[in-house]
Amino acid sequence: MATPVTEIVLVNALFTAALELQQFLVKRDWKFCLIGGLAVVRWGQPRATQDVDVSLLADFGSEAEYVDPILDVFEGRLDDAREFALANRVVLVRSSNDVPLDIALAGFPFEEKVIERASSFVYAPGVELLTASAEDIVVMKAFAGRHQDWSDVEGIATRQGDGLDWQDIICGAQSLLDVAENSDMVRQLQKIRQDTLGN
Repeated sequence: MATPVTEIVLVNALFTAALELQQFLVKRDWKFCLIGGLAVVRWGQPRATQDVDVSLLADFGSEAEYVDPILDVFEGRLDDAREFALANRVVLVRSSNDVPLDIALAGFPFEEKVIERASSFVYAPGVELLTASAEDIVVMKAFAGRHQDWSDVEGIATRQGDGLDWQDIICGAQSLLDVAENSDMVRQLQKIRQDTLGN
């Protein structure tokens, strides 16, 4: 079990890594936002996370235009990091302070909307990060559908309460049903909404 001091060091390392990556992306005027654990911390229940997840808008067929500059600056976490990134549209690198960075190349309409709707949030003095909206994080977590993802959804629903736009969430989830492995995710979201709001 991590001590409070260890937890502070880990959080500071994550913030440093996220800022480093964000500055790299902003400098190139690329469209992006943070997703994953750091975004959940903004909207939901605090939880441990050990990496930085980013969604980066990149048209299909233009992967190399993004992958190569990233790998020129950040160390790949795989021996075949470039080939893996081009094939899977996910760039797995590490920051200068050794924090894992997962950069997903976004290209679908829903992903583009997520990035367009992103907003900045001040996590700590000097740490302002661009993250996806609460609604979009809920949809992405429901789509991923792992146990931790549903726990994150419940945490966001509990913390945000009636501040969430559930109509937008259900609409977003329905738009992904054709490619979702969990065809029941809309029903699960509706149940969480009912449990949270009581209606």
